Amino acid sequence: MSANASPSGHQPTATYDSAFLKACRREPVPHTPVWFMRQAGRSLPEYLKVREGIPMLESCMRPELVTEITLQPVRRHQVDAAIYFSDIVVPLKAIGIDLDIKPGVGPVVERPIRSRADLAQLRDLTPEDVSYVTEAIELLTAELGGTPLIGFAGAPFTLASYLVEGGPSRTYENAKAMMYGDPELWADLLDRLAEITAAFLRVQIEAGASAVQLFDSWAGALAPADYRRSVLPASAKVFDAVAGYGVPRIHFGVGTGELLGLMGEAGADVVGVDWRVPLDEAARRVGPGKALQGNLDPTVLFAGPEAVRTKTREVLDSAAGLEGHVFNLGHGVLPSTDPDALTRLVEYVHEQTAR
Repeated sequence: MSANASPSGHQPTATYDSAFLKACRREPVPHTPVWFMRQAGRSLPEYLKVREGIPMLESCMRPELVTEITLQPVRRHQVDAAIYFSDIVVPLKAIGIDLDIKPGVGPVVERPIRSRADLAQLRDLTPEDVSYVTEAIELLTAELGGTPLIGFAGAPFTLASYLVEGGPSRTYENAKAMMYGDPELWADLLDRLAEITAAFLRVQIEAGASAVQLFDSWAGALAPADYRRSVLPASAKVFDAVAGYGVPRIHFGVGTGELLGLMGEAGADVVGVDWRVPLDEAARRVGPGKALQGNLDPTVLFAGPEAVRTKTREVLDSAAGLEGHVFNLGHGVLPSTDPDALTRLVEYVHEQTAR
């Protein structure tokens, strides 16, 4: 079902007429909505306080803690949407993959997937595997009222890269070697991950998420032809699996300027744009019928209020002709960002775009 329609057979939800969901549906808005990737955590002192001594993956499995962390930036910054606090490897951990998030490193997989036999590690994800997600989202939607909650998941390519590499990588040599050298194994790996990812998003939507974002953080490492052949089918499978819920589907990657049209083609209603491509040019690459999200360089927030306003104005001017625009950073909030700079940014966007 299109994100432009009210969910079939249901009354519009409390969040349906929010500025965020209206922008995702490319409808007129009272102001340009704002939220920030990685707004839940990292830069907030209150986040560091409640997370103190609790490992990342454990913190993602405590519903009350997830609720508190997700709500913190909504309270502080008055953003137009909350983003569910979790990590892209949570569904992999939930199905029994031996991995951990090591501070300063990122996710590290004990037994990387390098052969067809290794695919046996990837069983189906059930709602019972992530019951803490359902519980947390039910708590959150009760607190958020008319503020939409965005659910999210890692895209099959990015998850596959972690699983094949065994951890973060700059070259993706093992993942690309499988993609080029054993395309059948690669396709089966991504297809299985698409099923797991779709199941994870379904849990979030059924618990009350108003929109979902698929993070393909590493897709920018791919040439367009490789993306179309070896990645797009799996991402499209994820988007197709949740299309019937009628919630907006957002697709985001870093360094994906050459892939924007293909990422929209995969089935997104909203295409996220990093800071490397102006939004008017991104709109040309994506084509009609999609809203765009973005795209202030996160490092601008370190340059002082006047520079932030100047660069924000450039983003808003570039977005002036768009069918729908959700203001965001071009990537996640950096850990040392001054929270007050984010609060001022939200206020400025709201003031400048009030209609």
